Amino acid sequence: MLRDFTPRLYQQTILGTAAAKNTLVVLPTGLGKTGIALLLAVQRLQLYPMQKILLLSPTKPLCEQHRATFQKHLDLPSEKIVLFTGSVAPEKRGELWQEAQVVISTPQGLENDVINRRVKLEEVSLLIVDEAHHSTGEYSYVWLAQQYDKVARYPRILALTASPGSDLEKIKEICQSLKIEKIEVRTDKDPDVQPYVQPIHLRWVKVDFPEEFVQIRTRLENCKKSKLLEAQRYGYCHNPQLMKGELLDLQGQLQGQLSSGERDFGLLRSVSLVAEALKVEHALELLETQGIPQLNAYITKLRGEAAQAQSKAVKNLMLDENFKAASYLVEQLFQSDFPHPKLPKLQEIVQQELEHNPTAKIIIFTQFRNSADLICKRFTSVNISNSIFVGQAKKEGLGFSQRQQKEIIDKFAAGEFRLLVATSVAEEGLDIPKVDKVIFYEPVPSAIRSIQRRGRTGRLEKGEVTILITNSTRDVGFRWSAHHKEKQMYRNLEQLKKGLLLLPPEISASSGILSSSAPLSRFIPEQQLVAVLADHREKDNKIVKELMEMGVAVRTGQLAVADYLVSGRVAVELKHVPDFVASIIDGRLLEQVRALKKNFDKAVVIIEGEEDIYTVRKVHANAIRGMLSSIVLDFGVPVLYTKNAKDTAGLLAVMAKREQEKNRDFSYPERKPHTLQEQQEFLLSSLPGIGVVTAKNLLAHFGSIKKVMIAEKEELMNVEGIGEKTAQRLQILFKEEYKKE
Repeated sequence: MLRDFTPRLYQQTILGTAAAKNTLVVLPTGLGKTGIALLLAVQRLQLYPMQKILLLSPTKPLCEQHRATFQKHLDLPSEKIVLFTGSVAPEKRGELWQEAQVVISTPQGLENDVINRRVKLEEVSLLIVDEAHHSTGEYSYVWLAQQYDKVARYPRILALTASPGSDLEKIKEICQSLKIEKIEVRTDKDPDVQPYVQPIHLRWVKVDFPEEFVQIRTRLENCKKSKLLEAQRYGYCHNPQLMKGELLDLQGQLQGQLSSGERDFGLLRSVSLVAEALKVEHALELLETQGIPQLNAYITKLRGEAAQAQSKAVKNLMLDENFKAASYLVEQLFQSDFPHPKLPKLQEIVQQELEHNPTAKIIIFTQFRNSADLICKRFTSVNISNSIFVGQAKKEGLGFSQRQQKEIIDKFAAGEFRLLVATSVAEEGLDIPKVDKVIFYEPVPSAIRSIQRRGRTGRLEKGEVTILITNSTRDVGFRWSAHHKEKQMYRNLEQLKKGLLLLPPEISASSGILSSSAPLSRFIPEQQLVAVLADHREKDNKIVKELMEMGVAVRTGQLAVADYLVSGRVAVELKHVPDFVASIIDGRLLEQVRALKKNFDKAVVIIEGEEDIYTVRKVHANAIRGMLSSIVLDFGVPVLYTKNAKDTAGLLAVMAKREQEKNRDFSYPERKPHTLQEQQEFLLSSLPGIGVVTAKNLLAHFGSIKKVMIAEKEELMNVEGIGEKTAQRLQILFKEEYKKE
């Protein structure tokens, strides 16, 4: 089934492992991870010709690259290799799934297709997970892999990455999430890989930190230290020299204490002080690694926020003497157009490269969009063709759609401009055949990102990587951090490769990930159908997934009222604690409760979360109590509390099971009703308290919808499933005159 593809020895060796076990393949960028996926896909299609291959990749451009590769090298009709995107209607994706043999999709959109059974994972004989280092926490890969492992008839998982990270527990979590049984690691030093590795020359270029910046740094450091010393006096900070990661950890701890109900002045003040320190830390990073224009733009933004009183921390910071002095010095240098020494050095490096090789393709990576914009303007001013490349999110008026991103990459690959100036969006998976040089405007303290950046060059020919470093700044620390993390990553992988137990057969205390051997808490017996209809806007939270784990049949759809329906007559509105209080403030809550009561026989409000409802916002406790009283007493809607998503799902499952065991049938069409009979059943089943079973009983008894509508109360009560209250409600619905409000 393969065409125009000659497998390399190491690809065939890895294939032998991947064919027998779920395998994580760690292979440097450009050495053919997709080729291994192709080989295994062919084998699985030959073994199971009626099954499908499913390839997941994080972004649409990456998915399009994979589809092009599979269409080029697999001897299948092109229509059998399909791409699932958000622009394809759900019904169309269902149709494409039926006919396809290879499906390539982003994971987020696929979740909803799996939930609604448009995609049936039991029909997949191979799940390929690209950029598998994402498979942690709540990322969609994790849930999809778990569902696949449970339902697949012939399960096999192939996970691909250039860098799973340096933390051993993180690698274990990836392996556990994807049910990995074996790890195959290759580096450019392995003998079976070396013949295919293109040499990459790595060069570190150092510049001096300007004397003009030193005084600004001193002022900012003094400002940050003063904030943390004050928090230390309140007993909430153990060290006034904390760095960014430690500050973020401390901020999380303090926010957790607030959420648990602690409200003393020292804690509240310390939360604000740590927020101020984090803002100063960011200013220091911009000063040391980026430059004065970037720092000036940040200070201007903070000044605007302080003027609008958006944040107490920002207002206090703008009043700090050290910060005010630093801001003044920054403004003076900005007006004199004083550049960071990296910028002229970068221009020198690029011009030297283009003098040596006028057709060279160069990628410059930088952490920040405004730095990318500044770099582009610099090269435009000296007539070097370039383009900026950023993500989709609109920031400061700049953001590219996936279509625009693809157009830029295609133009760069075709040589229409020499220089691509990119943020982190270009680090992962860009397939540009020939990039001569990659330049880091700053080192990144991450093994994954450092490896991904370097992997953009040296694919088909030798390449060069240059990393700019400012002496006596955090650049130096970032350089060695990435270096040591990368070495640690390979040490950890070798340990795991030699057979180190991935996770003990219980919940791992460090990662909290449930092992495959632990029993799942299925609440609904397999032979029983219990259904819940969830609003499609709820599909991204944990509740739908938890319901499915419990054996509940879940469908998503657009609900005008309520978040969940547990039967044809019972609706549930879910509020997380902060949203509940916010909906009191903006007036949404009463309207939502009124709509629930108007449209359903019974309604329930669930408040989820362990936060103190009286302290999450500055709302008087009596206002919250008054609203709770109004919901219960004025509207007759009960309010229930749950701790988390699992608790909420458990409550919904119990409610649905209880409702649906009382013959209050609840159903939903698998597709739009097409036949006249289906349309008649659908119309009647949409009435309050009437499900599909009762609708069929009514039609069988009376023969037509018209006869149902003109029937008397006693006649309706002769039908199974219609009691006195339901009959009376139908009579009112059919016979009362409509009064426009």
